[in-house]
Amino acid sequence: MIEDQASSLRSMQQSSLIKVIAVTGGKGGVGKTNITLNTAIAMAKMGKRVMVLDADLGLANVDVMLGLRVEKNLSHVLSGECLLEDVLVEGPHGLKIAPATSGSQSMTELSHVEHAGLIRAFSELQQDIDVLIVDTAAGISDMVLSFSRAAQDVMVVVCDEPTSLTDAYALIKILNRDHGVFRFKIVANMVRNLREGQELFAKLSKVTGRFLDVALELVATVPHDENIRKSVRKQKAIVDAYPSSPAAVAINNLAKQALNWPIPRQPGGHLEFFLEQLVRQNSQQMQGEA
Repeated sequence: MIEDQASSLRSMQQSSLIKVIAVTGGKGGVGKTNITLNTAIAMAKMGKRVMVLDADLGLANVDVMLGLRVEKNLSHVLSGECLLEDVLVEGPHGLKIAPATSGSQSMTELSHVEHAGLIRAFSELQQDIDVLIVDTAAGISDMVLSFSRAAQDVMVVVCDEPTSLTDAYALIKILNRDHGVFRFKIVANMVRNLREGQELFAKLSKVTGRFLDVALELVATVPHDENIRKSVRKQKAIVDAYPSSPAAVAINNLAKQALNWPIPRQPGGHLEFFLEQLVRQNSQQMQGEA
């Protein structure tokens, strides 16, 4: 079955390369989903065809943050009740969202067959998109690692808390030492000013530079902004609700930057490779347990 999936992925007809970004953070509560959604919506407002995959499979909240009504989610895809195409919901500016489920422990403990089924569902997706942004779960679970190491770019969100830096370092360390990921985009979130964001980045760079072979790049410093709380209450993105606010301006700049990140043809340069990487990882895990 794994080989069949790989074969079908190789035959996918993509009219253009697709940018795949995994947004992660190690620790919960750093504003990862807020960064994901607002970046995606900012890109959509720029005319790009964007999809968000809510990969926090047990504690999904992407749809909730936008007040979207979801009738089916990825759990229904895995159970065979419907196709991935059937669970997609449309957000602001044509944004497509693949919603996960909330409060389901079983979704956080997928078997290799179920994991492979999710990958196959994406391989069969008939959607023309320019950017796929994967909002991973907190922590360093197999699912987080799988999506992060298969994506073209890994964007790590950190805030000015010791546990945030510690957990971000742990995630970067595992992805680097065990899975060969060398480049990471860093977003300093909820900082008081640019200097604080730069200092936060410097702290993380200092420890990774001492112990790891990685290249970190500070791609955004998003200020603490009361308008974020207001927009969450309205169930709207801050880039829509308060487009001139400091946080919205920072996220819009991040979105523009991200769209200009180069898309290498390989490895990790497009959706087909992203999916095939996940297939290969599942195959290796299954062989290791045999």
